[in-house]
Amino acid sequence: MHITIIGSGNVATHMAAALKNAGHRIIQVYSRDLQHAAMLAYHVGAEAIDDLEAIVPNTDLFIVSVKDDAIVDMVKALAKHQKLIVHTSGSTNLNDLLPFTHKAGVLYPLQTFSKSKEVDFFTVPLCIEGADEAITADLKELAATISNNVYAVNSANRKILHLAAVFACNFPNYLYTVAQQLLASHRMDFNMLKPLILETAQKVQHQAPASVQTGPAVRNDQETMNAHLQMLNNQPQLQEIYTLLSQGIIKNNNGGHGDK
Repeated sequence: MHITIIGSGNVATHMAAALKNAGHRIIQVYSRDLQHAAMLAYHVGAEAIDDLEAIVPNTDLFIVSVKDDAIVDMVKALAKHQKLIVHTSGSTNLNDLLPFTHKAGVLYPLQTFSKSKEVDFFTVPLCIEGADEAITADLKELAATISNNVYAVNSANRKILHLAAVFACNFPNYLYTVAQQLLASHRMDFNMLKPLILETAQKVQHQAPASVQTGPAVRNDQETMNAHLQMLNNQPQLQEIYTLLSQGIIKNNNGGHGDK
């Protein structure tokens, strides 16, 4: 398949590489920043452009991988080419594209990406949605060339999935940052926590998260929790976060037991 990538960020970079490796041809990479487009285009053997008027017509598919608030405007601009257009967003409704084209779909990779770290794309869950059954079938076939985990997910469920991903990925990463800063303020190394983080992540690969919850909150250990809150006296925002999360754990586990 001949594909044009719209965007040059983390998702676009990994998806373009996966598609190229699967034998698809990336025709062009568009970005408002020509240098960014050129960097990705170089790796996938494509032409870099920073002007939508420079798009060539011999493409089969546009993959729009830009910020959510720019997706609709981009689709509106591309619709005149009468090609299939998909976006990679977890939260943008497919119906938002339909006023401009009925050749529309979604190809949402449920993974966190960074340009500096390679990802085995075949392990990445790919959520697909098409404006009709034929498009959905085409997207399923395309997705299967780059991932072993393809799911048909409608826009409403994809939003729930995206919300769950924020809780599962983005929030924990923020909490890692808090932990790192707490340790750094006392000249301790964040590396000491990494085995604990890894063990926690490995447990939920095989067991329900609630069943492996540990810590003072799951034991309803008020003495320890109060001591922790006292240590955060000068950081009321962290006190609030600590309290809210602890209350959530207590309620979710109904006074269960932990080992830490």
